[in-house]
Amino acid sequence: MVLVDVADGLMTVTLNRPERKNALSQEAYGGLADAVERAEKDDGIRVVLLQSEGDVFCAGADIGDFAAANQGGKPRGPRNSTRLLAALDRLEKPVVVAVQGAAIGIGTTMLMHCDLICMAEEASLRTPFVNLALVPEASSSYLIPQRIGYSRAYAMFALGEAVPAKSCVEWGLAHVCVPRAKLRETALNLAKTLADKPLGSLCATKRLMRQPEAVKAAAERERGVFEERLLSKEAGEAFKAFAEKRKPNFRAVG
Repeated sequence: MVLVDVADGLMTVTLNRPERKNALSQEAYGGLADAVERAEKDDGIRVVLLQSEGDVFCAGADIGDFAAANQGGKPRGPRNSTRLLAALDRLEKPVVVAVQGAAIGIGTTMLMHCDLICMAEEASLRTPFVNLALVPEASSSYLIPQRIGYSRAYAMFALGEAVPAKSCVEWGLAHVCVPRAKLRETALNLAKTLADKPLGSLCATKRLMRQPEAVKAAAERERGVFEERLLSKEAGEAFKAFAEKRKPNFRAVG
């Protein structure tokens, strides 16, 4: 599900669940969190390269997990997703990402905690939280407006439409857009270039650029509202409609 390879100072982490569009189950979150925590502690690892198999980079969180929480009528317990995001925020080593297809929900928001995002020309970023009667998470309500401004960020969240790779680069959500055939080569070359640079300087630069307290505060604000929305009747209608492959009728929800 999550493949990890370490060679010559580079840790390559590959999401390998293409049959489920690389949707993040708790097991997948845990595998990613384990890898990032290892990179944080291992002095031999200088750069992390994140990629995935299949045509979709990441379809987001498993909707079945959300639906189960909604039907159970109680908040979710401790999450590996929280551990992953905390590990990414602590990691001062560079993280390069190769996005070959759609990145949806957490598939997009976790990228805001990484450093160089490489996208294939047909790739896109999408944050359809409102479509599921939810709210942004992973500190994205702070990080995305900070990068692209309020209007574009609100449109991403409220309309839930996909932002194509070219626009992602123009807006500042990604570093580069290349043909799919050159994506992994481009990301790997960037990762190798960073691995040859002075790691202490790279880490210090990243530390200076980050605002960890603001990011943490945003995550804490989002978490409570997200759990509240997850248990709402509107969310229940969204998850039911998703399972039944129909358009949700939020107007009918009392």
